[in-house]
Amino acid sequence: MNIFRIDAVYLIHPETKSSDDDGFYDGNGDKITLDESAVSKKETELKSAHEAKKYQRDRADAYPELREQLDLLWHAIDGGKFNVKSKETDFYKKLKAVKDANPKPE
Repeated sequence: MNIFRIDAVYLIHPETKSSDDDGFYDGNGDKITLDESAVSKKETELKSAHEAKKYQRDRADAYPELREQLDLLWHAIDGGKFNVKSKETDFYKKLKAVKDANPKPE
């Protein structure tokens, strides 16, 4: 069972307290009769929302480590480039390359 379906069931049926391979159960252990249409619709919404943010996950994986980003920024400031020509710094160029390679969907 995929995570989107499980999340959808818990959102559509807030009385759900547990699940197993046979179904979903309320707090008394009684099996819940699912509104399959509503669950399916919510599952599709969750998948779409997840896919719409793929660029964010791609960027997060591609960015340099935070300590490297901060070191690049420090060197830009120390080198007098930050306020004068900030787009010429390695800090800007590396992050810009990640953003360009993983564009935000329009």
